[in-house]
Amino acid sequence: MADDEMSLQKMQVMSWVYLAVMVLGAWILHSSFFAWSVFVGGIISILSFWVSHTDVMHFIETLTSHPGPEGEKARVKKGKAGYLIKFWVRIVIIGIVLLVLIKYRKVNIFGLILGLSTVVFTITFTAVNVARRYFFSGRR
Repeated sequence: MADDEMSLQKMQVMSWVYLAVMVLGAWILHSSFFAWSVFVGGIISILSFWVSHTDVMHFIETLTSHPGPEGEKARVKKGKAGYLIKFWVRIVIIGIVLLVLIKYRKVNIFGLILGLSTVVFTITFTAVNVARRYFFSGRR
């Protein structure tokens, strides 16, 4: 199995593709307002996934760099605290954005939920594709 099958960059690109398909489908099958709601939810989902990926990569870098044994525990503790703070700030910002969008009726709630599921669809489709390739490649 190639490493690029499950790369996060490939998953991010596929998330944009799935979002485009869902927005187009929502526009054709329902309405432009519903498609807008799907788009907004997808943007929030994909951007959160991208920021999360970036934060995790920075956190892993703090764990794998070796400045010396005396400062290692302090560096790891600082990296962990920074990661957790960024995580919770991101969650709060997303919550505020969703609250404003829903409260002032700028989006259709069902379209928003569909858009927020974009990354979930991407992960699910990627996992199913990897499992399909594994089982049907004869490598059991």
